[in-house]
Amino acid sequence: MSQSPHMSLVDAITDNVNADTSTTNVNDNVRASIGKVVCVGRNYAEHARELGNEVPKSPIFFMKPASSVVSVRHDIVRPNPEIYGDTHYEAELCIQLSADLSAATAEQAKQAIGGVTLGLDLTLRDLQSKLKEKGHPWERAKCFDGACVLADWLKPESFGDFSQVNYQLTINDKLAQDGDSAMMLFSVYELLAEISHAFSLQAGDVIMTGTPSGVGILQANDKLKLTLGAHEWQVNVR
Repeated sequence: MSQSPHMSLVDAITDNVNADTSTTNVNDNVRASIGKVVCVGRNYAEHARELGNEVPKSPIFFMKPASSVVSVRHDIVRPNPEIYGDTHYEAELCIQLSADLSAATAEQAKQAIGGVTLGLDLTLRDLQSKLKEKGHPWERAKCFDGACVLADWLKPESFGDFSQVNYQLTINDKLAQDGDSAMMLFSVYELLAEISHAFSLQAGDVIMTGTPSGVGILQANDKLKLTLGAHEWQVNVR
């Protein structure tokens, strides 16, 4: 059906329109082995508070499909903001498994970690809020093509027991997010074990461990830099 490019977000949801959802070209090498992406919500207390959410007493999980994964080596292309509203960034420490996990212990989870990197959990915040208000699932706001931006995988041995991993996101040379795994409500090994008791994980699956405070809106022409130790990745926004 035809539509105005200025159609409201609520109308777009209600009418199930086919909007312009063009995104970056996918680097197949990044997502070739990924079965699913498991995301952890509200794993930093300050981030929960900044969005007006309760601080959880147990981990909150949701998923992104492998089709949402793109490489940080390509520009970020936001879904049409005139239809879907603002796209928010959420920088996160990410883990990829090299072995299957089911009802695992923390030690088994530790042994299953095959790679570490940074990622961006991109969120259509306006759309997510509208769907939440209606009591609807909000995969539309989290699972669009390009919604999971991943940097290059690094060997996990460099990060010790993951109890104090620092990482940063800067936007246009200004610090936006300053992450420290020591501030996580639930540690990396604890998360992996807990997820594996909820449902099985397979080798290649990615876990996004939650975002620190400082999330915000991506604007066209923003220049992002992700920093993890001595490693840096830069990406532009369109």
